[in-house]
Amino acid sequence: MKHIPNIITTLRILGAIFLLLCDPASAAFWVIYGLCGVSDMVDGHLARRLHAESKTGAVLDSVADICFVTCCAIRLLPVLQIPMWLWIWAGLIVIIKIINQISALVVYKHLCFPHTKANKLTGLLLFIAVPLVFWSIVPIAIVAGIATFAAVQEGHFIRIRKKKARSSLN
Repeated sequence: MKHIPNIITTLRILGAIFLLLCDPASAAFWVIYGLCGVSDMVDGHLARRLHAESKTGAVLDSVADICFVTCCAIRLLPVLQIPMWLWIWAGLIVIIKIINQISALVVYKHLCFPHTKANKLTGLLLFIAVPLVFWSIVPIAIVAGIATFAAVQEGHFIRIRKKKARSSLN
């Protein structure tokens, strides 16, 4: 029973890979997209409910999120009309997140994927907003604002943990 959340997360990774094989205009793409999004909400809830939370599960969840976003981007970005300013904004968010991971590597000697409320909200809103981009750029711009806050908060979280670690050593 305790392995069910990690199995669901692994299935999300496989689903993300299957998205690469689907036409973004097909029903199959959007069904797999929906299943991946729902599985992202279900796996964490189940892990908490089954008392099966683990560091491995948290890292696997982050890897699955990265795979899902990357595969969606590969399939959807070529067919979406996204203005340059939004590309630049997305690039800045990615740069902030990369800097956060470099900081975590320097401080902790491993990657750190905080599952903050802002990161969870960003994921949920991104999941909802992506299909809406075909009609309006506004929802994705709102998500970009929240994602920026989440990325900055993530870096702050990493720095706070560093300070706590230092103060506990003194």
